[in-house]
Amino acid sequence: MPETKVDKADVEAGPRTGPQRMRLSSLWRERLDLSLVAIALAGLVVGGALWWRGADAGWAWTLATLPVLAALLVQIAGSLRRGDVGLDIVAALSMSAALLFGEALAGNVVALMYAGGQLLEAYAQGRARREMSSLLGRVAFTAMRYRDGGLEEVPTAELRQGDRLLIRTGDVLPVDGHVAEGVAVLDLSALTGESLPQTLERGMDALSGATLVGAPFDLIASRPAAESTYAGIVRLVEQAQESKAPMARLADRYAIGFLVLTLAIAGAAWLFSGDPIRALAVLVVATPCPLILAVPVAIISGISKSARSGALVKDGGVLEALARIRIAVLDKTGTVTQGRPTIIGIRAVNGFSQDEVLALAASLDQASAHVVATSLIKAATEAGLALKPPTEIAETPGKGIEGKVGDRRVALGGGGYVGRRSTGGDADALAADAPPGALMVAVAADGVLAGVILLQDQLREDARGTLETLRQAGVERIVLASGDVGEIARAVGASLGVDTVLGDLTPEGKVAVIRDEERAGPVMMVGDGVNDAPALAAASVGVAMGARGAAASSEAAGVVLLVDALEPLAKALASARRTRMIALQSVFVGLGLSVLGMLVAALGYLPPVHGALFQEAIDIVVILNALRALR
Repeated sequence: MPETKVDKADVEAGPRTGPQRMRLSSLWRERLDLSLVAIALAGLVVGGALWWRGADAGWAWTLATLPVLAALLVQIAGSLRRGDVGLDIVAALSMSAALLFGEALAGNVVALMYAGGQLLEAYAQGRARREMSSLLGRVAFTAMRYRDGGLEEVPTAELRQGDRLLIRTGDVLPVDGHVAEGVAVLDLSALTGESLPQTLERGMDALSGATLVGAPFDLIASRPAAESTYAGIVRLVEQAQESKAPMARLADRYAIGFLVLTLAIAGAAWLFSGDPIRALAVLVVATPCPLILAVPVAIISGISKSARSGALVKDGGVLEALARIRIAVLDKTGTVTQGRPTIIGIRAVNGFSQDEVLALAASLDQASAHVVATSLIKAATEAGLALKPPTEIAETPGKGIEGKVGDRRVALGGGGYVGRRSTGGDADALAADAPPGALMVAVAADGVLAGVILLQDQLREDARGTLETLRQAGVERIVLASGDVGEIARAVGASLGVDTVLGDLTPEGKVAVIRDEERAGPVMMVGDGVNDAPALAAASVGVAMGARGAAASSEAAGVVLLVDALEPLAKALASARRTRMIALQSVFVGLGLSVLGMLVAALGYLPPVHGALFQEAIDIVVILNALRALR
């Protein structure tokens, strides 16, 4: 179960997955680009040697240019079939014109610069994808499962909810689950970028994709491998790697205008000077253009940086939309709060202790699937209390549960439910001073009220700080939209300092809120439940709490937070805005320099060979600038 990488045999055998096809396509492109660079470079060297000896060098430079030109024409033909008209046409025109006008050296230089630019772009994108590609290489394929008193190694696809697994030092967790035995020291750097290991004690949740760096421990699977957090992350990474950003498509449209401008300047230079070499020099300076290099590199760099900080942006279009967000609509439960009730107090009466009340309640709730049962069991386990198996269970959904715990008859539930089955006090009176939004669970043993347990869904520790960071990043309005009762929602909203609080909302009501807010600008919706999925889909950008959220919300969202925290959202928003700024900066600076170079060439001050070198310098500058989005 250590990290497994797909080898050549795996790739060649059977149907290829999306990542495998991308790796093969990338490998083929890299080899082609290297071959073309080698041919163009060899032509320059051989031609230079012939020229130095006074021999005819034109044939060497011409032969070195033709393969690059042929590969470029094939690429242009494919683009035209897809309806794309790009600036590769300028490169083809400049090489063709150079050969036609007897400027074979210029043609060879352009060929080398073009092939080198393609190779440089591939390298830059490869470096930018590194964080996402590393996620794909960390999938665990087998797991050690306890069965019939022993251990068996099984494929992760066979793992089911409730399976008990042995996680060994160095293993990647194959499924989501909770620590059943021992202490788990996990490296989450592949998911969050956090360099410090996280220590999880018994009963705490552990996410798939983390690496065990401490002693072995036992894990109880909470869901099948196919539904695990990490499996969802891998699927989303594949989508992100195959996407094309609207900004890149917009660049394609700009390319048509730039192509027309290039041809106009080249034609004017030839017309007014009568020298076709000036027209050739103009074409050379415009080849290739930073417009088609900088944007893809910057976008994929921004996506990679967000993934490294714990927020997976599904595609480039989402990254661009995220950069323009001005309004944030937040769900309450599971988004700004932890999404599970936490014990805030235990009030014991009639001679019972707090530990006894909790142990009785948690023991009985082992037979219940209610969300409160999980919280009670977890609290009792963390407190080191011994839980007994319940028997003779009778549960009334939405009301309470009763049964035997050891030799005691225990009732657990609301005040009215327990009050009808016990004496010794009024449970509701015990909880009369509970804070707004608190949940009361009454406990009775052998017909006598034992006490009440107060629980409340607590705010995330990073909620206030994240909302403040969002405002600093340019979010002008924050709305809390909750399906919870208005009083509870308002109490949470007041503690967070949001601009508007809306409660008692249905899923349709949340969609209506999104529509209303969109009148003022692009809206980001953040949620985690199935009921949030329609609103996530309706917003300009939907953000799902992917670590513990529902699968439906992750599918509908454009951004998935890989950890159970809000902090990565603020980082992703800041990264998106910086990425968009860098991409536009690279485009406009590169285009400005290209136009300046074309004008100088049109006036006869920049020969074709020098123009090619000047343009390549521009390309290198804008690509290196685009890679700043990774920092």
